[in-house]
Amino acid sequence: QVELVESGGASVQAGGSLTLSCAVFGVSNDRNSMAWFRQVPGKEREGVAGIATNGWTKYADSVQGRFTISQDNPKNIFYLQMNNLKPDDTAMYYCTASPYKAWWSLLHEDGWDYWGRGTLVTISS
Repeated sequence: QVELVESGGASVQAGGSLTLSCAVFGVSNDRNSMAWFRQVPGKEREGVAGIATNGWTKYADSVQGRFTISQDNPKNIFYLQMNNLKPDDTAMYYCTASPYKAWWSLLHEDGWDYWGRGTLVTISS
């Protein structure tokens, strides 16, 4: 059984930093593309950052230069380092994985096989 468990969500002030973690159980990081999505109530889920099995990464324009996705394959965990946080970054953040996602589609919501339940990030101004 595959399970993804997010952690690290918190309430911080604008300009601060957070690191989200996603622990992966049941599949290996190195055989899956991984990504982080976020969602605000009433809006569609948005792709934030993704990493393909070959290590290529992709970022939404809104977080480019501020967020970094990385993975620790021996521990089967991947991370989202978020710096210079803004109130617009407030959302529920979800991690996702799939062995079939190509680099170009990392930020597309369709086609992901496994999802976590989310961790809440709140940024105050």
